Amino acid sequence: MALNASIGLSGEDRRKIAFTASAKATSLNLHGAAIRLNRELVVGSTVLVRNQCGTQVRARIVAQLAAFQGAPSYAIEFVDADEMIQNFWGIAFPPSCK
Repeated sequence: MALNASIGLSGEDRRKIAFTASAKATSLNLHGAAIRLNRELVVGSTVLVRNQCGTQVRARIVAQLAAFQGAPSYAIEFVDADEMIQNFWGIAFPPSCK
């Protein structure tokens, strides 16, 4: 969905330096999102994503996307499959077509 959300992100960057930073999530979906932040991350690494309510979930960096206004963008997918992830964005997604 073409919605945006402010999030917190924690993990290790490309240089193996631990960080906690604010980021912007775009293209929200049931399984993850695209994120923008001023850090270079490694595809395949795991980060901790925190929403505005303080809920935290693990996500994997699955691809580096084009930079937006000089900030790297990445596709993330949630690692765990539980109820916390189903409600992480605080929105109801329409059912998928079969």
